[in-house]
Amino acid sequence: MLRILVLHGPNLNLLGNREQSIYGTTSLETIDSSLRGLGDELGAELVIRQSNHEGELVTWIQEARRDCQGIIINPAAYTHTSIAIRDALAAVDLPTVEVHLSNIYRREAFRQQSYVSGVAVAQVSGFGPSGYLLALRGLCEHVTHSLPRGSKPEASPAVRGRTNLA
Repeated sequence: MLRILVLHGPNLNLLGNREQSIYGTTSLETIDSSLRGLGDELGAELVIRQSNHEGELVTWIQEARRDCQGIIINPAAYTHTSIAIRDALAAVDLPTVEVHLSNIYRREAFRQQSYVSGVAVAQVSGFGPSGYLLALRGLCEHVTHSLPRGSKPEASPAVRGRTNLA
């Protein structure tokens, strides 16, 4: 079974309430529930976490190298500022898909720079909450097709605290 780490960056815990004209009305809990459902359908175990703290996100990325086959990350504002997150993703060398609810390339100039995109296998931007589902489908397909012929991902150990919503 594939094990995928899903990380949500700062302020995403406020989805559904914050700047609805940009981010919509869907809550993070609803996004996570949809991801879990699709993960079950695809045979992927998801570890889903959210933090407003850069160092915590970096630590989770580093820990993923032990037992995850890929990462989906919405670094939120850290997209444009965090070399530490970019370097952690490069260091663990796991296939990563960067997700953004809004199209960052149609927003303010400072939001059009992504430090993460250079180390990600793909970026999904502008599709709202369904972008996470596109990312999960794409990442599972990418990882499955990247495995040596005839091999399967190892079963992962039991997950404690599947979600950690700050």
